[in-house]
Amino acid sequence: MIPALASPLLGEHEDRRPPLDPFISVIVPVRNEASYIEKTLHQILHQHYDAKRFEVIVVDGQSTDGTWAIVSNLQKAHDNLLVLTNPRRWSSAGRNVGIGAARGDIVVIIDGHCDLDNEDYLIHLAHAFERSGADCVGRPQPLDVPDANLFQRAIALARSSRLGHHPDSFIYSDVESYVPPQSVAVAYRREVFDRVGLFDESFDACEDVEFNHRVARAGLRCFFTPRVQVRYFPRDSWKGLLRQMVRYGRGRMRLLLKHRDTASLGCMVPAVFVCGLAAGPIALLSPWLLVAYTIGLAMYSLVVVGFSLVLTWQAKDLRLFPWLALVFLTVHVGAGLGLLQELIQGVWKIGRENSRKGSRVLLRPSNQPSQILAWRHTQTSEVSETSKVSPMDQPRELPRSLAG
Repeated sequence: MIPALASPLLGEHEDRRPPLDPFISVIVPVRNEASYIEKTLHQILHQHYDAKRFEVIVVDGQSTDGTWAIVSNLQKAHDNLLVLTNPRRWSSAGRNVGIGAARGDIVVIIDGHCDLDNEDYLIHLAHAFERSGADCVGRPQPLDVPDANLFQRAIALARSSRLGHHPDSFIYSDVESYVPPQSVAVAYRREVFDRVGLFDESFDACEDVEFNHRVARAGLRCFFTPRVQVRYFPRDSWKGLLRQMVRYGRGRMRLLLKHRDTASLGCMVPAVFVCGLAAGPIALLSPWLLVAYTIGLAMYSLVVVGFSLVLTWQAKDLRLFPWLALVFLTVHVGAGLGLLQELIQGVWKIGRENSRKGSRVLLRPSNQPSQILAWRHTQTSEVSETSKVSPMDQPRELPRSLAG
């Protein structure tokens, strides 16, 4: 039995409580994580939770840096550690491989480059489901990891500010509450996958947001708690950050093309910003355009400088100032480039499809992964049946916090 925590149970959800020691499946999709995977797995495997009541499933996307060897070596000392292959490499496919092999009442996704630093993580996770009665649980995901270099510290500060991250995200919140699952849900009751299907394997990034959007659309509830916080290691180079943000931008646009109700002004700002930067030569054609362009560029620079100065002052380290300005610019330009790249590619595909069929169609990446992996205790079901989401009633009103 897991120890009880000093937190009130929600009487209205007593019929939804899982067992006090539910079996938990921890899925860790990885590819080339040799620098981090051993520490991350050590933190997961050495939990204050009965080792017979949880399993860790590492799904390797054909790593070339020794990740597989590291995990295989750890298997010798841990009977509850399983390593599987992911021929499709992407995290979305890796998650599905892990889900297909999972035996848990609760399934939680943890990436291979994380810092848990919490030996009671699984205890808090089990109690979060027990206390809330929710269908899924979300967590904060800050980037302020220990032993970070100067550039990583700048990324952590910038990304936690309103200028460096989507303002609707809850991943930097520290208040327990029921929230929309899109940006934070990482742990799910097993039956959630039976209800909404698996992760869309056509996504290289934002596959979690897309899946959680279907969770929200199905009327399922998400409970957010900082007790299951996980820190992510930021990219340690400018090139790595730029590549990451381009991928994020592409994922966001793919999400918009598939679910048009996810469109918002905020998510398109980076694309508009990049288009504005590219319009510089056009501004030379007119004095008025040049003045407008210069004013816009100056206002952006002032905002970035202002945020960088404030964050530098709060961190009490003047060395961070130039790195913060660079990180903000990289985040905005990278996300904008990714959005535009995916938009252009999507429009081109739509045009090609229209010319082939002679009719107007809407490009929608498939809901269905390339293969559906059955639960160990069930028969494999048809993909079209497990991945469809039937129309749902409006979600019930929920309290914003456990205090009600």
